[in-house]
Amino acid sequence: MKFDRAGYPFIAGALLPALLLAAFPRPRLALPFAALAAAFLFFFRDPERQPPTESGLVVSPADGRVLVAGDPQAGAAPQGTWCQISIFLSPLDVHVNRIPVSGRVGRIEYRPGRYAPAYDKAAATENECNTIWIEREGGPVVFRQITGVLVRRVVCRVKTGDQVTAGERFGVMKFGSRIDLFLPPDARLLVGVGDRVRAGESVLARLA
Repeated sequence: MKFDRAGYPFIAGALLPALLLAAFPRPRLALPFAALAAAFLFFFRDPERQPPTESGLVVSPADGRVLVAGDPQAGAAPQGTWCQISIFLSPLDVHVNRIPVSGRVGRIEYRPGRYAPAYDKAAATENECNTIWIEREGGPVVFRQITGVLVRRVVCRVKTGDQVTAGERFGVMKFGSRIDLFLPPDARLLVGVGDRVRAGESVLARLA
């Protein structure tokens, strides 16, 4: 099992005192730190995934539960006509994010904001977020990493101009969060509200 490097400081910060305390006459003092290190290892796990190879498919950028599938929430979508898929990640989900479609990173936009619960409608328009535009033949696809109550930072490892492939890793969100995905209006959605999806494997939609 691999672990995302964003978790290394958290894992080391809990594991080091656990190892030091284990050497003392009362090793039970190490147990809380060992448990915390195990929790961080679980959270930052990065399992391998097998993305579909068929062209025209949109793969899930995150593990989690579908909150929105259809018309965009008021004020959430970029200018233009879109359909929206939103995914809520609980602290138990894998938090490594993956590219939903192949193409070129056209631009990346950061917006400061609040830390409302990620499942709340207000999170889409008010929370701190990072928006990534993928330019592709047939029109752009836009997706947004959104912070939540526990998430205070999103990590994005692509930059403008990068060529990206559907299913490849591009970042991570820490401790529960949300991803909003905006597709052309003629996309055929293949998931509904309440569905569970897996990053890099679950097919969310088919593009025209």
